[in-house]
Amino acid sequence: MNAVTETSPVASESELESANIKAMLHDAFEAQRKAYLANPTPSADERREDLTKLHRLIGDNIEAIVAAISKDYGNRSRTESLFAEIMGSADAILDCRKKVKKWMKPQKRHVDMMMYPGGKNRVIPQPLGVAGLIIPWNFPINLSFSQLAAAFAAGNRAMVKMSENSRHLTRVLQELCPKYFDPSKLAFFEETGGVGVQFSQIPFDLIIFTGSGTTGRAVMASAAKNLTPVILELGGKAPAVIDPNYPVKKAAERILFVKQYNAGQICTNVDYVFVHKSQRDAFVEAASAWLREHVPDINSDDYTSIIDQRSYERLMAIIADAEAKGATVVNATGQAANPEKRKIPVQLVLDTTPDMTIRQRETFGPLLMLIEYDKPEDVVDYVNAGDRPLALYPFSTDKKLQDYYINNIMSGGVTVNDALFHVAQHDIPFGGVGGSGMGHYHGYEGFISCSKLRPVFYQASVTANGLLAPPYTDFSDKIINFLVRSKTK
Repeated sequence: MNAVTETSPVASESELESANIKAMLHDAFEAQRKAYLANPTPSADERREDLTKLHRLIGDNIEAIVAAISKDYGNRSRTESLFAEIMGSADAILDCRKKVKKWMKPQKRHVDMMMYPGGKNRVIPQPLGVAGLIIPWNFPINLSFSQLAAAFAAGNRAMVKMSENSRHLTRVLQELCPKYFDPSKLAFFEETGGVGVQFSQIPFDLIIFTGSGTTGRAVMASAAKNLTPVILELGGKAPAVIDPNYPVKKAAERILFVKQYNAGQICTNVDYVFVHKSQRDAFVEAASAWLREHVPDINSDDYTSIIDQRSYERLMAIIADAEAKGATVVNATGQAANPEKRKIPVQLVLDTTPDMTIRQRETFGPLLMLIEYDKPEDVVDYVNAGDRPLALYPFSTDKKLQDYYINNIMSGGVTVNDALFHVAQHDIPFGGVGGSGMGHYHGYEGFISCSKLRPVFYQASVTANGLLAPPYTDFSDKIINFLVRSKTK
């Protein structure tokens, strides 16, 4: 009989790393959970103090933050970082700090006095607990701190998982954050591989995810195992449509301004434009003139790089695919893409067909597809045939036509006669719908999304319950019949 030697299985290096990540995240979550349970309903003053520290974290460290973002990109326009990241985030925090005391007030609600005379109803916004934020690379400060503003205004604690493309910034935030917050209140985590998967499996009280639809579905599936509610902001192909009676030059200038911003790497950017068939050439001419004047040199520090090599190659492949299948690509400045700096000039893509990649996927870069249309119904039918976009941009001075597009094309948000700027409004909610996401943050709606609206009924000292208690009599039947008839006739 042969002897069999048994050996203990040895964990692989990747398994050990995964276990370490899981333990790190678990310990951080348990610390925040314990702190939440010790103080589940912070006062308005405590919340305002948290928002003040969040504001100081940005304001005290502007240069370090801007430099780290630029390093992550290869080159990120300083002006764009100051405007979109620093100013936008600081303004969102200040807005929450100003209004949080009002938002926290319990709401009086109507009581059915027929059944419960003397009773009271209240809805009390209360903190959910610990929020998990999963942040993309394109606006890492704006997206993380605007979400943190809502979470802190609602009285929560937060763990923030940054993108693998934001490693320099993440390390800066990890160094700075403990100077302002205890880790039991706020902690940032670097994506080193596998962190996001483990992060989404934590039983948070709320997860806010910003990113691709594919990853968003995976995050939602993980959250479902813990019955964790999610807010998903997923992007999509956001259209602009220009009414032929609207000044085409003005529309082109406004659209190209946002299209070149951050080299087009914005989830709410204009992905494609519907131009009336009579105005195609006029739009191309106006757009080209604007680009030649304002973005003549993509190698300038004012023009942002594509975030990484994979994204650069993806965008170049989209251009090659379109040209190979018969599209016309207009490069207004004539500059070639710079692979060393990962810079691609804004280009207009015309004469596209359904089999082209640019028709099928969100571009997320400096490529602007033009689609000619004849009548508004053509626009509605085209957009509604796909996923609901994160944004819609109708250009028209005709109120009826504006309303036609708004009422017949569902999108996450709308800017009329411009693009992108609804996102910068703190007093209106921001979020997607359908394929572009679910849930809201920003302003009051962000506070509500990060709160539990706790319904509380206060019973009166005297009730009618005794009249309706068994054993049921003719008298109790008469009361029930009277009540039923009063509500059903």
